[in-house]
Amino acid sequence: MWNDELKARFLKTDPAAYGHFNAVRFMAPKIKPLSPEFKLCGPAYTVKLYGRDHFAVFKALEEAPAGSVIVIDKSGDEVYAPVGEIIARQARAMGIAGFVIDGPATDSAYLKTFEDLPVFCSGLSPVTCSLFALSGETQADISCGGAAVHPGDIILGDCDGVVVLPSKGYEAMLERAELMAEREIAMRAEYEAGRIPEGVFPPLKDLDIAGLQGVVRAVIRGELDPGSLKK
Repeated sequence: MWNDELKARFLKTDPAAYGHFNAVRFMAPKIKPLSPEFKLCGPAYTVKLYGRDHFAVFKALEEAPAGSVIVIDKSGDEVYAPVGEIIARQARAMGIAGFVIDGPATDSAYLKTFEDLPVFCSGLSPVTCSLFALSGETQADISCGGAAVHPGDIILGDCDGVVVLPSKGYEAMLERAELMAEREIAMRAEYEAGRIPEGVFPPLKDLDIAGLQGVVRAVIRGELDPGSLKK
């Protein structure tokens, strides 16, 4: 069950750490925060828009639980911005954790100041959407930045980009990322002291390359569960 404690723990880890995990999906590098200081985390509440109609965004604002990240699939459109200052202010009032848009945002001068409502998007546009109430979907499977996003998936983003964790099993991924973060703290201390941490970069001559290749092939063929390997 998602809660504030889990969110706080996730925000202490970096999306880049999850790049080592097979089940994690990644949005294209074009999806970036409007401010490099923004960091985003929460369960996805998905929205699919068509053309200029952003009725489904208003529907999401009314329906999405507090703490949700509204993830918007613009169906390939790169002109009409579905989120600007006023919608962002409404989202803040509703307790939304942030937006991720595969498409443009607008009113960026204001959105950059909303530290408690980080907005990630693929660009900016002065052309806004309109409330036609003729199209759009909420809580459907969507694609955002080339990544499949299902309702309830965990979204984690910072200045490096956005990762998507499946709604089941993300706690184990969080624990692995936390262990990696602890290890890196110790590694940094060793480097700052002018020492090379032991075991981080073993000489290639000491590695069982053939054995490693066999493990990789077994994972690819589905004969070996990656989770059974030692961290």
